Amino acid sequence: MSTAPRTPSPLDAASEEYVHRIAVLDPTAAMEWGIGDNHGDLPDFSPAFHEAIAAEARDFLRRVDELEPGFDTVDEVTAAAARDRMGLIRELHDAGEDVREVNNITTPVQTIRTLLTMHDTSTAEGREQATSQLACVPQALAGYRESLEQAAARGLPAARRQILLLAGQCDDLASSDSMLADIAGDEPPAGFAEALDAARAAHAEFATWLREELAPRSPEAEAVGRDRYALLSRQWVGDEVDLDEAYAWGQDRLREIIAEQEDVAAELYGAGTGVDEALQRLNDDPACQIHGVDALKAWMQETADGAIAALDGVHFDVPAEIRTIECCIDPSGTGGIYYVPPSADFTRPGRMYWAVPAGETTFARWQELTTVYHEGVPGHHLQLGQALVEPDLNLWRRVDSFTSGHGEGWALYAEKLMAELGFHDDPGTRMGVLDAQRLRAARVVLDIGYHLGLPMPPADIGVDAHAWTPDSAFAFLRRHVAMGEGFLTFERDRYLGWAGQALSYALGQRIWEELRAAYPGDAKDFHSNALALGGLPLRVLRETLGGAASPAVDSVDA
Repeated sequence: MSTAPRTPSPLDAASEEYVHRIAVLDPTAAMEWGIGDNHGDLPDFSPAFHEAIAAEARDFLRRVDELEPGFDTVDEVTAAAARDRMGLIRELHDAGEDVREVNNITTPVQTIRTLLTMHDTSTAEGREQATSQLACVPQALAGYRESLEQAAARGLPAARRQILLLAGQCDDLASSDSMLADIAGDEPPAGFAEALDAARAAHAEFATWLREELAPRSPEAEAVGRDRYALLSRQWVGDEVDLDEAYAWGQDRLREIIAEQEDVAAELYGAGTGVDEALQRLNDDPACQIHGVDALKAWMQETADGAIAALDGVHFDVPAEIRTIECCIDPSGTGGIYYVPPSADFTRPGRMYWAVPAGETTFARWQELTTVYHEGVPGHHLQLGQALVEPDLNLWRRVDSFTSGHGEGWALYAEKLMAELGFHDDPGTRMGVLDAQRLRAARVVLDIGYHLGLPMPPADIGVDAHAWTPDSAFAFLRRHVAMGEGFLTFERDRYLGWAGQALSYALGQRIWEELRAAYPGDAKDFHSNALALGGLPLRVLRETLGGAASPAVDSVDA
């Protein structure tokens, strides 16, 4: 890490201007970054909104080209990352990907829902902002509908099953016991009841339109095909992916993990114990169980705090600004687990969220320990927090240059690293690490195989099916992932509706491991220098740190 701040460059100034312009356009970003004064607003998610975002990307690229002579080494990395990310925003916009998105995890419906849970309702200002944002829901959903209408008119409709899944989520938000009723806390301000009624009605109307108007015009097929998948996977991984090599690698990786699990099963319960039996016995062991959502939240917090205390100053230098993390339960109940970074000024701490599905009341400590390390320290909380404190990074690189392959690849690398550092000497939690690794390898196989229509994997790791379908995808997950039905259903639907993103975990981890192996210094030095760069496309990270491309990743010019 740098010992003295460098003088900000003209490119740094242009990068900061870009962030502030995006924050004006997109209250979602402004709220996440903790900048601007529009935290009580929502984007309208209309075609005009997406065109404005794409226009800002084009303008940023123009500024990079104008300023290029005289770049220092920091500027060179910024320029390479900007050309990759801004170029992709432009490509995705031109292809209509921004106006057609429908899935169970990352559309405006989920964005709105998440934003409404982020306000500090212990303050009058937080309650007022939550109420103001709630009042914007009808306009935001109307803009989203306009975008989906435009996509359909362009011959770019979403898949019917994904539309119906989203309609179901809207039904939940429109119901009498909607989570929206609690977003302003115990003392909602004047106008909240009216805003709540309007937001519920807007979700109900949108669900009806999805079912009755959009779904009948939409195709059954969810697979996106090779050409579209190549673009989407490049967006998420941060580099060009050799999809056929990655499909084969994912299958080989599954076999390796299963062999490791068999060894751990024998260590746990004796020779001849199968993996499935070992997983069931771990689940049935009272010592491995957490009962109740409140107990889960308390355990998450205790575990996350303990990791920070144990790692700081030994394996990592955790900045003082991020030695606090908040563990939260997301009331949406969708099954997702995610992390929201601190605001740029650290007035809001980093938060780990767990959206526990309805009816899930028992949680497996052996399985979930590695998840806390993934979301907390040394995972996302350290990674994203480290970027925020780096004096040499401009505002864009600190808050808005996240690439999934870099971020999720690091977090999965961090899970495995904790086993190397001795935090999984217990064979039960080591089985949890392998279970998580197996999920991510299975994601690679399922995601590529389904969307490209590739042959099903062989019987030793596959399922009894002739082709990839939603049912065979679920059966494949059930064979390889020790999760409950609710979690598995959510995961399957996520991959089918969010093509390419699932690759970013295991392929990102693969590249992080290759870079560390090629690094001339020790592991702590590698981690410090790599994290100090902030979020980068994996191609740019590799070029900056040095190291050869993995076979699945072909380096290309942006």
